[in-house]
Amino acid sequence: MVAFGKKLKDRQIQEWQGYYINYKLMKKKVKQYDNQIKAGSLDRRHVLKDFSRMLDNQIERIVLFMLEQQGVLASRISELNKQQESLQEQPDISKIIELRESYRDVGRDLLKLLFFVEINAIGLRKILKKFDKRFGYRFTDYYVKTRANHPYSQLQQVFKHVGLGAVVGAISRNLADLQDRQGSYLSIYDQPSLPLQDSVVDSLQAAVDRLSHSTNFLNFLAQHALIMQEEFPTPVEEQVDDQRYHFMSLILNLANTFLYMVNTYIIVPTADDYSMSLGAAATVCGIVIGAMAVAQIFSSVYFSAWSNRSYFRPLVFSSIVLFVGNIMYALAYDLKSIPVLLIGRIFCGLGSARAVNRRYISDCVPLKIRMQASAGFVSASALGMACGPALAGLLQTNFKIYKLTFNQDTLPGWLMAFAWLVYLIWLWISFREPATETEVNTGPQEPANNENDVLENGVTQPLLLKVEDNQQDDENDQEYDESEEAPEESRQPANSIAEAYRLLTPSVKVQLLIYFMLKYAMEVLLSESSVVTTYYFSWSTGTVAIFLACLGLTVLPINVVVGSYISNMFEDRQILLVSEIMVFLGILGSFHIVSPYTVPQYVCSGLIMFVAAEVLEGVNLSLLSRVMSSRLSRGTYNGGLLSTEAGTFARVIADVTITLAGYLGQSKLLNVTLLPSLLICLASIIATCYTYNSLY
Repeated sequence: MVAFGKKLKDRQIQEWQGYYINYKLMKKKVKQYDNQIKAGSLDRRHVLKDFSRMLDNQIERIVLFMLEQQGVLASRISELNKQQESLQEQPDISKIIELRESYRDVGRDLLKLLFFVEINAIGLRKILKKFDKRFGYRFTDYYVKTRANHPYSQLQQVFKHVGLGAVVGAISRNLADLQDRQGSYLSIYDQPSLPLQDSVVDSLQAAVDRLSHSTNFLNFLAQHALIMQEEFPTPVEEQVDDQRYHFMSLILNLANTFLYMVNTYIIVPTADDYSMSLGAAATVCGIVIGAMAVAQIFSSVYFSAWSNRSYFRPLVFSSIVLFVGNIMYALAYDLKSIPVLLIGRIFCGLGSARAVNRRYISDCVPLKIRMQASAGFVSASALGMACGPALAGLLQTNFKIYKLTFNQDTLPGWLMAFAWLVYLIWLWISFREPATETEVNTGPQEPANNENDVLENGVTQPLLLKVEDNQQDDENDQEYDESEEAPEESRQPANSIAEAYRLLTPSVKVQLLIYFMLKYAMEVLLSESSVVTTYYFSWSTGTVAIFLACLGLTVLPINVVVGSYISNMFEDRQILLVSEIMVFLGILGSFHIVSPYTVPQYVCSGLIMFVAAEVLEGVNLSLLSRVMSSRLSRGTYNGGLLSTEAGTFARVIADVTITLAGYLGQSKLLNVTLLPSLLICLASIIATCYTYNSLY
C-alpha cells in the first residue's frame, strides 16, 4: 500500500502543486515537536500555538487559491452567458452545441477544483489525527470548533464550499437551458422533476454530494454494515459501479436482509413451548434458536465466496433453502420430531445470504449512494429484528387443515415459508444479474489518459472531518517514506481467514472482542426471555412477544440519538467505554440475588443492557469500519465477514450455554447464563482501557 504522502503527491494537479497542503512538511514538523519535547527544549503550550499558526497559514493559502479559481470560473460563465443571451434573439443550433460544450469545459475545470478541495481536506484530517495520536491531545476538537464556528472562518470554505455550490448551480442551469431545446429556453426551476441528462452535471452533483456528505446519523448508521471504501476511488471503479447497479436488485437484497432477520427472531417467543410440546425441556429452545446461527457460521463463508461469481444464483439458493427449512420447522410438530425441528432451523441458517447482500452493496452500488444503501441494510436488519417477535405475538390461533396443525408454534414456519416463496418469485422476475467487471471493462471505453474523464469520476468519496480514520493507512504512513511503495500484493484482498486475521491490529482485535461480548449478552437476553419470564412472572407468549418487539424498536431511535448528538459531543472511545460499563451494570442488575425477583428489575435491567449494547454496537462498528485494513474492504474474507463470524459465533455459544444451564434447573438458568456475560464484559472493559491508553 502506498503511504498517504505518496498518494497525495501522485494525485496533485501539476500546475497547482504550490497550493496544496504541505503534508510532508507538517508531518516532519510533528516529529520535530516530539523530539524537542522529549529533549526538554520546547514546552507543549508553544507546540500548540506554533502548530495552530502553521495550520492557519496552510488553510489560508488553500482558500485564497480556491477563491481565485472560483473567480476565474465565474468570469468564464459570465462571458458564456452573454453569448447565450445573443442566441435567444437568433437561435443557431451549431452555436448552441458549441456553447454547450464550452459550459462543459467550465464544468470539467470545476471538477479539478473540487478534487483539489477533496485532497486538501483529507490531508488536513490526517495531519490533525497524527498530531492527536502523537501527543495525546484533543487538539482536533479544539481547532475545528474554534475555527469552524468563527464568523471569519476559512476552514468553513474548505468544508462548506458555498461559493463552489453557486458555480455548480450556474453551470447546471445553463446546460439545462441549452439541452436539446433548439431555441426553447425552459428553466430547471420550471420543471424540477425532469432530470438533466448530462455526464458533466452528474459528476459535479456527485462531487458536491460527497463534499457535503449527508448527515452524521446517516453516516453513523451506514458504518454499521461494515461496507468499507477506498479513500481515493479510481474512475474505473465508479464506471463499473454505475453499469452494474440496478435499483430493484438493491431492493431485493434489502428485502432478503429484512426477511432473514424476521425469520431469525419470529420463533424466539414460542421456541420453549414448541420444545416442550415435542417432549423436550424448555431450555432446549437455546439449541433450537442457536441451530440457525451454527449453520450461518459456514453459510457466511460459502455465500461470500459464491458472490465473487454471481449474486442471483446464491439469492435463489438462499430462498429455496429457507423455504424448505421453514416447512420442516412447521412439520416437526405433527411429526413429533425434535431432529426435524433442528434440521429445519439448520436449513434456515444455511440460507443466510447476508454476505451476498453486503457484497452487492459494496461491489455494485455506486459510491454516491453507497452510504444510503448501507444505512438501508442496517435499518432493514433492525426492522426485521423488531417485526419477528411482533408477528409471533399475532399468531395466537389453533386449527387444523387435514392432518396439518396451525398454531402459535407452527405458524411462524408456515408464514415464513410463504414469505420466502413470494420473495423467490419476485426475485426471479425482477432481479438483474450485474455484469462482471471483465465484461464491463471490455466494453467501449474512453482513452485512459483523458484527465477530464478522470476528474469527472474521481471526486466521489465523502469528506468528513473525523479524528478517527483508517489506522492501517496511518501505520503505513509511519512505516514508508513518501518516495517508497509497498509491493503490489499488499493491496490485494485477503485469501483466507488466517491471512485476514493476520491483518488485524491489536485495536481491531479488541473491537471484535467487544462485538463478540455484546452479541453474546444480547443473545442470552433474547433467547432465554421466554423461559425466564414464564418461570418468574408467568408471562404469556403474547407478552413476551411485546417485550421483545419493544426492545427491537429501540434500535433505530438509539442510533438517531447517538449518530446525531452524542457522537458530536464525545469521542468515540469515550462512548465505547461508557457503553461497556452500562452493559456491565445492566447484566449485574439482571442477576437474581434478592427475592422476590420482580418484573421492574428484569425489564429495567434488560432494557439498560440492550440499549447500551445497541449504542456500543453502533460506535464499535463505526470505529471498526475506519481502523480495519483496506485489504479487508473487498474479497471473500472481508471485514464484514469477520464481524459476522464473530457475532454469529457469540450467538452459538450463548445458545449452547442456555441449553447446558437448563440441566441445572430453571431456577438457576438466569444466574448461570448471566455469569459468562458478566466476565466477558469485564474482560472487554479491561482490554479497551489497556488498548486505548497505549494508543493515546
